[in-house]
Amino acid sequence: MINRHWLEFEKPVVDIEKRIEELKSYPSDEPGAHKAELLKLEKKAGTVLKELYSKLTPWQVTKVARHPARPYTLDYVKSIFDDFIELHGDRTYKDDKALVGGLATLNGEAVVVIGQQKGRKAKEMGFRNWGMPNPEGYRKAVRLMELAERFNKPIFTFIDTPGAYPGVGAEERGQSEAIASSLMKMSKLKVPVIATIIGEGGSGGALAIGVADKVLMMQFSTYSVISPEGCAAILWKDGSKADLAARALKINAEELKRIGVIDRIVKEPVGGAHRAPSTAFKNLKEVLVATLKKLKTYSADELLELRYKKFRNMGAFIEGN
Repeated sequence: MINRHWLEFEKPVVDIEKRIEELKSYPSDEPGAHKAELLKLEKKAGTVLKELYSKLTPWQVTKVARHPARPYTLDYVKSIFDDFIELHGDRTYKDDKALVGGLATLNGEAVVVIGQQKGRKAKEMGFRNWGMPNPEGYRKAVRLMELAERFNKPIFTFIDTPGAYPGVGAEERGQSEAIASSLMKMSKLKVPVIATIIGEGGSGGALAIGVADKVLMMQFSTYSVISPEGCAAILWKDGSKADLAARALKINAEELKRIGVIDRIVKEPVGGAHRAPSTAFKNLKEVLVATLKKLKTYSADELLELRYKKFRNMGAFIEGN
């Protein structure tokens, strides 16, 4: 099915794809009518799309990471894992729909999965709070982590949020404490933890479930301390300079891999995961299985030591006189 939500930088391929859609919709009594033209146009569209996506700017990558048709956490969970059973509530306040998690199996092995969940249509967006968890969401995540550790089960987290919810109620219920507690819990977990950034990885809301033995990143996702618009508004008092801010933030996977913030980039299909979700699911599953297999060769103490060193070694600091 042709993608009906094109991004601005995809204009060179839009007319071609619209023409393909038109030809496919024409009624015809002749089998294979327009076949030659369709093949030519499909080949041209693929070539143009590949060229466009081979040189995306950080701001364009941000647009792809936010694409409304991009697969979300539950899409990955239901396609990669089996026997998923969602668990609800933080046992203190309520169930946060912006953060989901539960039990599942990966190639027959019991695991725990946790991730932020966005919505596509207006009603679902509100229901999921635009993927921005409240404190009870992070407390639910901690509860699931403790469950995994108690029964010695690997943990997989999926990061996709603009950030933790900044509302008054969230602050009153201890948003910063909930995030800090999640960070502390993850740093001490004695089971393998694999985090994957599948869309937006925004601020502490993303990092709260990102302290992992291995941090993976889908090719056209982002990971940053702040959104490009927020950064531009603070630094230049002008949110329209988001493109400039995105470059300065080094928000894209290649830059983050180069400076050691993430461990591996998971390749997406040409044009992004939303164009061929099954390919994205397959690629990520292969990496998750291989990564878990390697992590299981370490003892609990070795995992803790390696995780500590991993995060302590991030960043370089030069002190002047």
